[in-house]
Amino acid sequence: MFGDRVGIQTLQSGLPFTPQLSYNPSNDGDTRNPVRPSVNPNFAGPVIFGGANQYFDPNAFVQALAGSYGNAGRNTLQGPRLYETDLSLRKRFTFRERLNLQFRAEFFNLLNHTNFNTPNPVVYVSATGGPSPTTGVITSTATTSRQIQLGLKLSW
Repeated sequence: MFGDRVGIQTLQSGLPFTPQLSYNPSNDGDTRNPVRPSVNPNFAGPVIFGGANQYFDPNAFVQALAGSYGNAGRNTLQGPRLYETDLSLRKRFTFRERLNLQFRAEFFNLLNHTNFNTPNPVVYVSATGGPSPTTGVITSTATTSRQIQLGLKLSW
């Protein structure tokens, strides 16, 4: 039916990311590199939930002690996976020796899979109080929704 078919399947594991504090308990004056929290030694259960409203459990971490750095490792959490299928179909119709018509259909994110971006990594926003209510919340997607593009090309 169609002359040319090209498909691209993209499957990626999630990007690693680091839990963070939005304040600096170490008081080292460095405002460029966020300080990490400490791992909660009393935490049991899964750290990653996977949902958009709370991707990871903030209770897996505690605040770093004043004058110190947290012991949570860098890039210890894995972000959401990415799945995407793109497809291109092309058919050429020949009317005469030098008169051709090409029909092309392109589908981006054909299966319309929602690919979430990395969640908010900030666990604590101040030295007092509990975890931030926006910890682990995903507010955007990494790819667009399904897009379809059709085209005709006349060559003579």
